[in-house]
Amino acid sequence: MMATFTAAVESTIVATAMPTIVAELNGAELYSWVFSAYLLTQAVTIPMYGRLADLHGRKRIFMIGSMVFFVGSALCGFANSITTLIVFRAVQGCGAGCVQPIAYTIVGDIYTPTERARIQGMLSGVFGCAAIAGPTLGALLVQAGSWRYVFWINLPIVGAAIVMVIICLQENRKTRRHRIDILGAILLVVGISGIVLAADRWRQIGGTNVLLTSAVGIVSLVALAYHERRTPEPMLPSSLWNSRIIVVGSLGAFAVGAAIMSVIAFVPSYIQAAMGRTAGMAGVVLGIMLVVWTFGSVAAGRLMVHIPYRTTGYTGAIGIMAGAALLITLTPLSSIVHAAVGVSVLGIGLGFCNTTWIVSVQTRVAYEQRGSATSAVLFMRFLGQALGAAIAGVILSLGLRYAVPEVADPLGRLLDPQAAIALAGPARASLATAVSHAFRGIFVLTALMGLAVLVLALQLPRGIGAGHSSQPDR
Repeated sequence: MMATFTAAVESTIVATAMPTIVAELNGAELYSWVFSAYLLTQAVTIPMYGRLADLHGRKRIFMIGSMVFFVGSALCGFANSITTLIVFRAVQGCGAGCVQPIAYTIVGDIYTPTERARIQGMLSGVFGCAAIAGPTLGALLVQAGSWRYVFWINLPIVGAAIVMVIICLQENRKTRRHRIDILGAILLVVGISGIVLAADRWRQIGGTNVLLTSAVGIVSLVALAYHERRTPEPMLPSSLWNSRIIVVGSLGAFAVGAAIMSVIAFVPSYIQAAMGRTAGMAGVVLGIMLVVWTFGSVAAGRLMVHIPYRTTGYTGAIGIMAGAALLITLTPLSSIVHAAVGVSVLGIGLGFCNTTWIVSVQTRVAYEQRGSATSAVLFMRFLGQALGAAIAGVILSLGLRYAVPEVADPLGRLLDPQAAIALAGPARASLATAVSHAFRGIFVLTALMGLAVLVLALQLPRGIGAGHSSQPDR
C-alpha cells in the first residue's frame, strides 16, 4: 500500500507544483510532457513487468521496479531544466509501471481468496486517497521548502517498502532458466506507445500524426499477436485469453477507466463553466467522489466474501449508470448538492467495479499467470482512461462547435474570470446553457460505459465469489 500510494499520487502531487517548476526551469511549452512522459512509460511497462514477475518471481521484479522508481524520483528532484525533468519523469514512470501491478499480484499471492477480496478492496482505496491527498500535499511541500521535495518525499516511503519486501516476503518457487521474449517486448512497447500517444496527445500532434501513430501501434500489436503464437515463452501468453473471466475482467476494467476519466477530467470544468461555481467548490465535489470511491472499494472487498462477483459487478454498474443519469440532468441552475450526489453515486459504482475485476481475475487464474493477468486488468483500465479522456474531449469539442458555432472557445471564455465578467447576464446564461448541452454528451458516454460494465458483469459465472472459489492459492 505504501509503494502503491507513491506511484498513484505522482500525477496529482506534481500538478500542484508545476506552476512553480515552470517558473524556475522555464519551458512552459513542454508543460504537459512532464505528465505524459510519466504516464506513457508507466502504461508501456505494466504488461512487461507482469510477465517478468511470473517468470522470475514477484520479489525480484518488485525490487527492481521499485529501485527504478526510487532512482527516477531522486533524479527528478535534481533536474535543472524542463527537458531533463521530462527524461527523469520517464525513468520514474518505468518504475511506476512495476510498483502498482506487482503490489496487487503480491497481495494476490499471500492472501487466501477470502482474505484477498478484503485486502484488494483496501488497496484499490489507496488510489482515492492518493488523488485526494496529492494536491494538498504538493502545495504544502512547495510552500514549506522547494518543489524538489515533491519528488524526494517518495524516497523514504519506497525505501521502506523495499526493505519490508526484502525481509518479509518469502517466495517458494522453483528456479529455472527462462528466455526473455525481446522481440515481443519491442512490439508491445511500440504498439502500446502508438495507441496511448495518439489518445493522450491528439490535440497537440495533429490529425495526420494521430493517424500515423495509431497505425504504427495497431500494426505492431497485430505483429505481436502473430509472433506470440510462435515463441516458446511469449510476453503475453495466448492461453491467458482463453479464460472468460480474464477477458471479461479486462474489458470491464477498460470501461471503468473510461468512466473514471470522463468524471475526473470534465466534471470540475462543468461546475466552473456551466454552473458558475468556484474552482474550490469544483474541487470539493470531486473530492467527495474520490472519498466515496474509496469507501466503495473497501465495501466491495468485504461484500465479495459473502456474495458472488457477478452481484458486486452489476451493482457497481448500476451505480455508474445512476450517477451518470444524475449528471445528465444537471443544468446551469442546478444546486451543487445535485452534482455532489451524482458523483457520489457514480463513485460508489466505480469503487465496486474496480475491486470486482481485480479480485475475480486473480482468484480464477493460476499462480504462474497471476502477474500477467493482474497487469492485463490494470493496463486495460489505464488504456480506458487514456482513450476515454480523448473520446470525451472530441465529444465536447464537437458539442461546442454545434451548440455555439459563432463563439470562439466558449468554454475558455466561461472559465476565464475576466472574460466571464465581461459577459452580460443574459449572454452568459445563454452561453452556459449551450456549454451544458455540450457536456451532456460526455455524461451520456459515462452512462454507456456503465451499461457496458453491466453487460460484462452478467457474463461472469453465477455463484462464483471469494467465499466459494475452487482456485488454489499456489
